Amino acid sequence: MGSADELVDIVDEHDRVVRTTTRAEMRRDRLRHRGVFVAVITSANQLVIHQRSSTKDIWPSYWDIAAGGVVGAGESYEESAVRELAEELGIEAALVPLGSSYYEDTEVALFGHGFAVVHDGPYRFTDGEVAAIELITLDEFDALFANRQWCPDSIALALPLIRAHMNSIFWRTESAALRFG
Repeated sequence: MGSADELVDIVDEHDRVVRTTTRAEMRRDRLRHRGVFVAVITSANQLVIHQRSSTKDIWPSYWDIAAGGVVGAGESYEESAVRELAEELGIEAALVPLGSSYYEDTEVALFGHGFAVVHDGPYRFTDGEVAAIELITLDEFDALFANRQWCPDSIALALPLIRAHMNSIFWRTESAALRFG
């Protein structure tokens, strides 16, 4: 089954499934659906960003701060996050929930759940959705932000969650080093 034929749950304003349709219809009619965002963070507190392939159905060749995508019909947010990590980066790791929110623009309408994982690679692009990756700090991200096209849903939904999570990792690590170093 091609990605356009994949089945997707359409949800109401309370994130309750109201029907199931194809991904193609969901995209064409900009129907409200579910999505996941998974921040991959290295043990050195670097964020794994990636450039989407030029064949993506939305925002081709844009940069993204999280692995993820559309939650399949009947799939939980967690199941989708695990699947997306395996498909896009070829990894498995324990998920840490970061939070959820709603996003809508002229292209998409979705409920997004964010997760984080710690993984140092190697990363494998197993499904052709990722063209390149980079490992960056949050400061480096801020410098890159104005010079690249970024997936707007990830920036709106996932970036605040990722910043808070990465900063808490940094401060916990620094506090431990000060106490026990």
